[in-house]
Amino acid sequence: MEHGPLLSRQNQAERILLAPAALEEASLERALARLARGRVDWADIYLQETISRDWLLEDSAVKTGSFSLDRGAGLRSVLGASASLCYANSLDERALLRCADAAATMNGRGNSGKACRYLSAGTGVRTPLYEAIDETGETVSERQIALLEFVDRTARGLDPAVTQVLATYQTERDAIFIAGLDGRRLGDVRPMSYLSITVTVERGGRRERATSGGGARAGIAFFTPERVQAWIRQAVDEALHSLEADPAPAGIFPVVLGPGWPGILLHEAVGHGLEGDFIRKGSSAFSNRFGEAVAARGVTIVDDGTIPERRGSLAFDDEGTSTSRTVLIEDGKLCGMLLDITNSQLLNRAPTGNGRRESFASLPMPRMTNTFMLPGQYDPGEIIASVDFGIYAENFNGGQVDITNGQFVFNMSKAWLIEKGKITRPVKGAMLSGDGKKALLGIRMVGSDLALDQGSGQCGKDGQQIPVGVGMPTVRIDTLTVGGTSIG
Repeated sequence: MEHGPLLSRQNQAERILLAPAALEEASLERALARLARGRVDWADIYLQETISRDWLLEDSAVKTGSFSLDRGAGLRSVLGASASLCYANSLDERALLRCADAAATMNGRGNSGKACRYLSAGTGVRTPLYEAIDETGETVSERQIALLEFVDRTARGLDPAVTQVLATYQTERDAIFIAGLDGRRLGDVRPMSYLSITVTVERGGRRERATSGGGARAGIAFFTPERVQAWIRQAVDEALHSLEADPAPAGIFPVVLGPGWPGILLHEAVGHGLEGDFIRKGSSAFSNRFGEAVAARGVTIVDDGTIPERRGSLAFDDEGTSTSRTVLIEDGKLCGMLLDITNSQLLNRAPTGNGRRESFASLPMPRMTNTFMLPGQYDPGEIIASVDFGIYAENFNGGQVDITNGQFVFNMSKAWLIEKGKITRPVKGAMLSGDGKKALLGIRMVGSDLALDQGSGQCGKDGQQIPVGVGMPTVRIDTLTVGGTSIG
């Protein structure tokens, strides 16, 4: 039996998407019948309405505000590894039938011979992970603007070096409804809010900038004064850090990664390589390595879309499969991957609830939700004390990975020198590079201080952007290449 609030969310999604367009079960059945003619492996209809509002504060004044509404339907037909999508910016039955005919024609006729044996299992909903709220209207606009003004006043009051504050607040209500060939009918209302804070500091003719912030599948109540003040302080401290820092040394050193956002390295170096389409095609550095040791003992990495209010969490994915907690690496051994419906069928495995799409105009594919390393046994101070000379990377601001060979490059936005077991001087301009496989095997200590990111993760793949989460505890990696200033 469905949980009461979930049933309410389903009803709300139906009121938003089906009722105004006079769509009934018979309408969906007719569209699915046309879409699935020719005995395809799978077919579904994805209805969506996204309402968003953005505010921008600059020079101590809210200068711009925007409101947008995007509504439409995407109809997909799947045959083996081939998928056809036709979408329309309309939800009426006539538009659905036209799209169904077009998608069915594009995919051709015939049957790949693979029965969708896993589809009925794992579908449905659970206890709510977020509230079905809508704060995109006028009723909360004054509170949203007041939040930005609070950010400006607080940041400028923290240090006289702060010369500029740029703050944005974005909030969204995403209503979706999925109708699948196996009879699934699932609706959800997904909220998302995000606050970004960028500060500029100047001193002695030098200028630096840093950004902080975060968000969740929640509304304005999530942004408590304590939480927002911590983000403001983080942005100011990071900008001042860069103002005062020395150039980073270059060489091959032990590197200690701080908890939280540095988990983006795992997202890039591990998570993408374990997405089912890359595994199936053999283009991942992890292909054909299941059961092997790909990381040091004590390293366990999971993808979990079931954490309440987290940015990457969903009651069910964009194909209607319940999200789950999927163990990717357990105690160093490769054991799992991330699967949507299509790749689960082709790989003869159950879907993991990782079929995600940017919008109704996009095809779903296997993507991450919240990906992080589980905590270990070491106190963070003990990890720092174990390093005679190295780098402590507290925060990253960007990077990239080649999933075919695991090579990565990351820029450190806040880093420190470690000398004789103590954090000493701030450094800047540090860039980490290495081989993901060697880095995972080179992990020597895993801290007990697991932290997830603050809610700012955005992941790109094949031109599609989706919200995700990352995290990790403090970790020591024995040898990584640090690009900076030569000390030799």
